[in-house]
Amino acid sequence: MDVRGEPVSGYDPAAIRTPHKAGRLLVGPSGEPDRFDGLFVDCPFVCSDDGEYLMTYVGFDGVGYQSALSRSTDLVTWSPGEMILPRDPGHPYRRYNAALTSIVRDNRLDSAGQVNWLDGRAVGTYHAYPQAGMEVGAAVIGFCVSDDLRTWKDTGSVLRPQDGGAWERGGLYKSWLLRHDGLYYCFYNAKNRTYDGWREQIGYAVSPDLERWERPSPEPVVRNGGAGAFDERFASDPCVLRDGDWWVMFYFGLSFDGHAREGYAVSRDLRTWHKSDEILIDVGPPGSADDTYAHKPAVVSHGGRLHHFYTAVRRCEPYQVGTHTLVERRGISMAYGGTR
Repeated sequence: MDVRGEPVSGYDPAAIRTPHKAGRLLVGPSGEPDRFDGLFVDCPFVCSDDGEYLMTYVGFDGVGYQSALSRSTDLVTWSPGEMILPRDPGHPYRRYNAALTSIVRDNRLDSAGQVNWLDGRAVGTYHAYPQAGMEVGAAVIGFCVSDDLRTWKDTGSVLRPQDGGAWERGGLYKSWLLRHDGLYYCFYNAKNRTYDGWREQIGYAVSPDLERWERPSPEPVVRNGGAGAFDERFASDPCVLRDGDWWVMFYFGLSFDGHAREGYAVSRDLRTWHKSDEILIDVGPPGSADDTYAHKPAVVSHGGRLHHFYTAVRRCEPYQVGTHTLVERRGISMAYGGTR
């Protein structure tokens, strides 16, 4: 697939290109059947606090997602994950799953992503599926707050698929929460149905207080591409940051060739988005850490260099973890650009 497509008129994508890959997993599954991350890890989000880089990610143990926090000083070596949002059998939504996917942070592309403490609290967003297993049922999006980034409690109301358009009735996926001009913006991807052959597209909701949510558009703001496009089936997992006068949405596309790749769209106002067909991160050659999927972006700057984290997946011979037979290895890798 051609990785250097047409740029969006008026926007120079040089600052968001990260052509140098780490070439390996920086955070991988433990392989221990009884651990939250025994089978795989997924969905990175990267930020910083007090000069230390932080990564949240989800682990899967065969029952559902749970969320962890890891720490780094150099964005390469990460501490073992500490559970911060476990599933809760008594919770109305998080009985089986608790996938924390973003925390309100400095919106600037060239920043270290400092956590934005609002009245002494960090504000995050998660999604949760209603049944055990791998993303079973129509998920909802919830919001949570913490005063130490380790312990989180629910706040605000919940975004539900049945309250949106037909394109999101199958469930809501990974969300990105930001604050701008006194409003919270929650970008998310959703699927049109829960069974095989669904499509995923990106929409958003806005709120002044995390309680009262409005979907300004009944339709997705980033749609699937046409036949042969890298995002012809999925346009998913938004990561939204500001580059000067532009907002940039990093997202992944899945095409019918069975591969997931990273691309982007831009906006002046967070409401109207223009897609590029340029591939920012493509899958690697056979046998590489990302030979099947390079997807689910998390972007931060360090030392004047952009770092683009993503979930890397490679196919492999079947292997056993406890009672589970796996045919892929899924973890978190990174690509980086030049200095600005």
